[in-house]
Amino acid sequence: MADPRPIGVFDSGVGGLTVLREIVRRSPAESTIHLGDNARAPYGVRSDEEVLAFSTECLDRLIEQDVKAIVVACNTSTAVGIVAFRRRYAIPILGVIRPGATAAALATRDGQVGVIATPATIRSHAYLRAITDEDPSVRVNEHATPTLVPFVEAGVLAGATAEAAVADALAPLFRPSDAPIDTLLLGCTHYPLLRPIIAALAGPQVAIVDSATATASALADMLDINGLRSRDQSPEGAGRANASGGVAPTPASPATHRQLTTGDPETFHALASRLFGAAFPDVERIDVPVAAR
Repeated sequence: MADPRPIGVFDSGVGGLTVLREIVRRSPAESTIHLGDNARAPYGVRSDEEVLAFSTECLDRLIEQDVKAIVVACNTSTAVGIVAFRRRYAIPILGVIRPGATAAALATRDGQVGVIATPATIRSHAYLRAITDEDPSVRVNEHATPTLVPFVEAGVLAGATAEAAVADALAPLFRPSDAPIDTLLLGCTHYPLLRPIIAALAGPQVAIVDSATATASALADMLDINGLRSRDQSPEGAGRANASGGVAPTPASPATHRQLTTGDPETFHALASRLFGAAFPDVERIDVPVAAR
């Protein structure tokens, strides 16, 4: 059976768009609803209690939209709350940490992986545990980079100011060392928007890994396992017999994509347009509790 309900995608701000972009590429028949909590971003400098409370409020709003699965496209929310979310909701919940960690463990040549993320994610050691679960021999160098998310939220993705900020934030990872990193995991979904600057700074000898592509693939597998595809993927559901005995394609509604933000729709739309062009023209604003801002 096909399930045409949308997939919910949640992030603390605009970073989730990097995951959404890969989901749309990987599963173009699926509809999506993306919610960015821009009014309360960034999450990475907040307490675990705030992150859990804010994330739960936003996920509740997605549940109200009758989504069939949720991708928590926020590393901080995943690190702090993925277990609680899976207990709270009766639909599949996918985080971004495990897929990204698996990709990094596979990418490293010498077992030297650097992870940049928000303070809350680094504090949780979620990537350290996930990467060493995949390969206990890997050495993980975790480094908090709290200054980068505000640049992305402001849409400052290139130029001398952004380059200087990235160079300063990543400097501890690239000091001379007997065991330099050969893989850098971008442990925040905002950071791929700065990838050209990060890659230029790291140099060709360092593989850059982000969780967006891996998460999109994991989502596709999860939809298949749970029978949640928007179109029946089985041979029996691929079409119906026509009068001449052939098989006609099964009609299917085109995928739809909604974007919601708790912040300024125009700012959100400007960055969404850079990523998707005219594919997502409308951004809707939703309110969150004033006391929690």
